[in-house]
Parts: sequence; structure tokens; C-alpha cells
Amino acid sequence: MVARLGPLLALLAFGAPLPATLQDPSPLASASAETATEHTHHHQQSVLLARAVTPLADDPSCTPADRVFIERSYQLARQSVQEGGFPFGAVLVVDGAIVAEYRNSTASSQDPTRHAELGLISTFAPKLGREAFRRGTLYASSEPCIMCVGAILNAGLLRVVYGTTQTQFQRVIGDHPQPSPLTIREIIGRTNPAITVKGPLLEKEGLAIHESFWPWALRTWGRDRS
Repeated sequence: MVARLGPLLALLAFGAPLPATLQDPSPLASASAETATEHTHHHQQSVLLARAVTPLADDPSCTPADRVFIERSYQLARQSVQEGGFPFGAVLVVDGAIVAEYRNSTASSQDPTRHAELGLISTFAPKLGREAFRRGTLYASSEPCIMCVGAILNAGLLRVVYGTTQTQFQRVIGDHPQPSPLTIREIIGRTNPAITVKGPLLEKEGLAIHESFWPWALRTWGRDRS
């Protein structure tokens, strides 16, 4: 999630459910039923009020498997919203199988660092070990922010795939991206070029998630929610 938005601060079957030790242990349903009901009530209106953003073309180097796992990250983002959180999800895949996943939990934990990517890394690195991250691919529903890129660099990951471009969902929110935005590709390219970054992928789907959330969130909380 973009750092400047910090103050603002659904499941596809992949065989059997993940073991309990590999699921996000953070409280995911702390939002009140009233808040979730209100979000559902305003969903259609929010879509109408959202700023239309033309999705970027898929990164042609992404594989069919990448599409499957990005779809999973989008499902986690939707689930996060349904539970009163923010629209971001992340998945770690090793040898073609999901071994860890995490939904943004900044709202439920009141911890502004619990973004999907950083939350996944900090939660599962002690359980899975550095080798799993080195062999794996991290799938993020939206382009990781600078904070999460730092975690990616330190976790030993060598491949990252993201769904929705950061500047694209900034436009949905109504922000105006900088003329030369700092992207994950630039940060990785200047710090560890051995890491491969792919994306965007299925951005139309990702933008739809943001378009259904941010107009309602801004109207409900404003830009200064803490």
C-alpha cells in the first residue's frame, strides 16, 4: 500500500485448505458487522462514483500459473475488504504450491506496517525459512510499497509478481501520481537486479476491487483516518 495512504488506514479452492500453521494468525474479523454491512450497502454506489481508470496491458512475460496465483491474491484482497480491512492480499508460492498467504491487517491490528507483503514475510519467514523464500514467488495484488520492497529484499525472494500498478490505484483514489514515480522495478533494479519483477497482471480485476472500496472509504473516513 502506498506509504502516504497509511493514515487512511473469498476463497478460490487450491485443493485442501492451508494448514493452520500456514495461515495468517492475525485477527481478521475485528470490524463490526455494522461496518461490513455498510460497505456492502454502498458497494454499488462506490463503483459509480469511482474514477474510471483504463487498465494497463498484462506483462507478456507472465505465465498461466502467474495468472492463477494473482487471482488468488485478488481474492484475498476482496476478503480483506469484506472483513473491514484494506484491499490488499499476498501469496507465497513454492514449487507450484501456495505455502503462505496474508491479507492486509492494518485495520484489525492497528499496526500500520501490517501490509499484505510485509505481513506475510514477517509472519512466515520464521516458520518456512529463508530457503523457501529464495525458491518461491511472491504474488501481490497491488504493486508493493517502498516499505514492503525493503522486506522483499531482506527476505531473499528472487521473483515477485504484482497485479495492479501503484500509480493506477492512486488514480482511483483521486491522487495525482508524481511525474516520475518510484516503482518497485526501479528500487529492485538499483539494489538487487537478481530479483525478477513481473506485472501488471489482470489489472482490470484489481482496479475493480479498488474502485469498489476507496470512494466508500474516503467518504466514510476521510483522508486523515488514523
